[in-house]
Amino acid sequence: MSKKEQENQKSQKTQETIVRFDDVSFEWGVNKPILDGVSFTIRRGMKFTLMGQNGAGKSTIFGLISGLHVPESGIINVVKGVSIATSRQVIPKGEMDLTVREFFENSLALRERGGVRVKIYDIDPRIDDVLEVVNLKGHTKVHDKKINTFSGGQQARLLLASALIQDPDLLLLDEPTNNLDKAGIAHLTEFLVDYKKTVLVISHDAEFLNAFTQGVLYLDVYTKKIEQYVGNYFNVVKDITARVEKENMKNAQLQKEIQAKKDQANVFAYKGGRLRLVAKRMREKAEELEEEIVDVRKEDRSIRPFNIPSQPDLIGEILNISSFTTMKNGKIVKHKVKISLNKNVHLLLQGPNGIGKTTLLERLASGHAEGEKVKEGIRIGYYRQDFSTLNFEDTVYQSLSSAMLAGGEKLDEERMRSVAAGFLITGEFIRTKIGDLSEGQKGLVAFARLVLQKPGLLILDEPTNHINFRHLPIIAEALDKYAGAMILVSHVPEFVKQIRIDEVLDLEK
Repeated sequence: MSKKEQENQKSQKTQETIVRFDDVSFEWGVNKPILDGVSFTIRRGMKFTLMGQNGAGKSTIFGLISGLHVPESGIINVVKGVSIATSRQVIPKGEMDLTVREFFENSLALRERGGVRVKIYDIDPRIDDVLEVVNLKGHTKVHDKKINTFSGGQQARLLLASALIQDPDLLLLDEPTNNLDKAGIAHLTEFLVDYKKTVLVISHDAEFLNAFTQGVLYLDVYTKKIEQYVGNYFNVVKDITARVEKENMKNAQLQKEIQAKKDQANVFAYKGGRLRLVAKRMREKAEELEEEIVDVRKEDRSIRPFNIPSQPDLIGEILNISSFTTMKNGKIVKHKVKISLNKNVHLLLQGPNGIGKTTLLERLASGHAEGEKVKEGIRIGYYRQDFSTLNFEDTVYQSLSSAMLAGGEKLDEERMRSVAAGFLITGEFIRTKIGDLSEGQKGLVAFARLVLQKPGLLILDEPTNHINFRHLPIIAEALDKYAGAMILVSHVPEFVKQIRIDEVLDLEK
């Protein structure tokens, strides 16, 4: 084969479609459609973003691509021999007690073959290589550490590494920047820019996406269709906005013409005689124009502006921190500090992944603190990054009801449903089990609970995780106005800038 033929073959392979959805429909049970006749393609070597509202079904599409779900109708064609790996949003509770080595063995899909378990040899060097890629090397005896000893940000890196160790042809990343600090996001971005294989990413981080995205698959929560666009992330979003504006203008003009024809038809019909024929033609013309009206894609709905009421009659010191511990080079280090939070004081807790931010928050929320003390009788509203404060067996209705009772109110179903509706919790959503919701929907339920709880101390651990970017300015405004004591952890500078911060505790410094 000549050099030119080899180059042509390589070029053809690069342009090869490796995943194709043809008229695919899927639903979760009765009356819960996710996809309706969806068609799109993914070509080898492309890097796409999968966009859509919280709960639209983005993670479900990952499951359909990887074969975890089967469509109700239509065809999903994945080219034979194409390997797929998914970096999940969260590590399941059942895997939290695994060691790092066991976690990666699971990721490499050890399975029973004829009753004999497949053994992977020399896995430790492969683990070392992939931990270096995600900037998580250097921990003492890391292979034997249990997953539950790692911070949320470190677990996010492990999730990414668990997909990378499989060296897949198609890498599916589900909210990979959640819990990552600035250095972690920069490291991941650099990796994806240089990555030569195919990538499909779900994320709400616009700057991160724009660094490497070559196209967008937009899942419309209303039509249950996928719209496919080519271009970088910002250009695609700009194109979508321009198209919607153009179609709205066209529809407005058509509606004006339609109404004019109908008005003329009514006038001519009233005069009678031959003018009735003119009126008929006018009505027919109006009907023709109505058929030209474009079905404009509805924009993602944002949650309604809201306030988190603070516990009434807050007086004096709410929280005192005299000491705290950090984890540095595998060792626990104790530090002394003087921090006092009263009503209407907002504290930003900073530090890199793994230093001990979440550990400090957990101690405060549980009352098992050593150098930290929360005033007796203070109601704590705790937004955890893994949503473990939610009972996954409860329905949303039960979860919100318990929050309202905890907030000192009698159960007022009308008010509860009004609060829920502000967070897009309506219809069947409110009767769904927490464990069956998407991560983004769990986040909205968690915020609705805070509104109903009326906390005196608000603790927020990465509240932007999984949340649609359209909701973030509204959430930031609510936190900015919160009148109780607040502790915030967030690695998203643009979000933090919108919130009043009175004190900063940097655990690294």
